[in-house]
Parts: sequence; C-alpha cells; structure tokens
Amino acid sequence: MKRRSSLRRFTPGALRRDESGATIVEFAMVAPVLGFVLLGAFDVAHTLYTRATLQGIVQKTARDSTLESGIESGAQSALDAKVKAQAKALANNATVTITRRFYRTFSDAAAARAETWTDTNSNGRCDAGEPYEDANHNNSWDADGGNAGQGGAKDATLYTVEVSYPRMFPFYNLVGGSRTTKVTASTVLRNQPYGDQGSYGAPVVRNCP
Repeated sequence: MKRRSSLRRFTPGALRRDESGATIVEFAMVAPVLGFVLLGAFDVAHTLYTRATLQGIVQKTARDSTLESGIESGAQSALDAKVKAQAKALANNATVTITRRFYRTFSDAAAARAETWTDTNSNGRCDAGEPYEDANHNNSWDADGGNAGQGGAKDATLYTVEVSYPRMFPFYNLVGGSRTTKVTASTVLRNQPYGDQGSYGAPVVRNCP
C-alpha cells in the first residue's frame, strides 16, 4: 500500500508541478555569467593597482633623477634598474620600457609641439626630404619637440615608464580581447639649478630622410 501511494504522487501532472531542484538549474544558468563578471573585475582591479603603484615608483625615481648626482648616466642606469625590478615585482613577466625627454620649460613639455617643418606631402610626418628647423640641434626631427635624455640644469624632464605584460586573468581571451595589458606612468620634473641652463643657438634648417 505504501509503495502504491508513493507511485501515485509521481503522476505526470505531479511531476510538472514539482519544483524541487529548480535552484540548481537556475545556478547553472547564472554561474557562467557571474564567473565572467568576477574575472573582469579582478583583471580591472589588478590593472588599477599596477597603474597606481607604478605612478608612485615613477614619481620617486624622477625626483632622484633631477638631483645633480642623478644626471650622471651611471646613476640613471641604476635608478632605471630599480624601476624595472619593482615593476617586475608587480608582474614578473613584464616588459619595461623607460624613456627620458627633456625640454627648456614646463610649458614646452606640456605643449609637446613638433619642430617646425614643411609638410609637402601632407602626411603629418617629416619625411621625403622635407625641410625642418632643428631647434635643439640634435640632427633629427622631433615630433614632440623634446630631446632624448635627462638634460641639464633647470631643464624640465619628462620621465615615462611603460609596462607591458600578459593579462593575469583569461577574461579577455574568452571575449576576443587583447591578451596583453599596457600600463604607462609619467611625470615632468625640473632638474636642480646646480648650474646655468644650457641654451641652443638659432634653429638650423635641415632635411628629413
């Protein structure tokens, strides 16, 4: 009798009304979406943390570079090596690129204007023998108007560090995005006034290759 009553409960109509196990089905539908959201959040959070930490590293190193003792190439190499070591502590497989560009003033660094040239082919670049004014006398056309290196006394130096590394989480791989994260930090600081600021002569007209 007991077996009959239990079978009677599982009639087709009763099975249609039975909601036991619905939570598991709903979780199976929601879990993949929740996983994507969490992976994306973790990836963004790691990138923001890396950018904030890198900016602090760059600020400290740039200040040390502006000291008179930091102008020497040996001191700059040592400072750059510290930056690379700290960047690789954030992502041990990172590629670190460091550049220094110096200008006469902060306003020149902020403007980052290209050296004057005649763009005869209208392609936005100085090429094909087009004439330009070499304002900083470095024998090349500079798209940002700056000069490579730390500069000298009282020069404003733009110190930039770019860190590129494979993403920590595979979120973007699943949606067809880039597998590499690039984080850039930069700052402009003036070198100490340990001597007279260098000066350039009148611009020299040259031709781009």
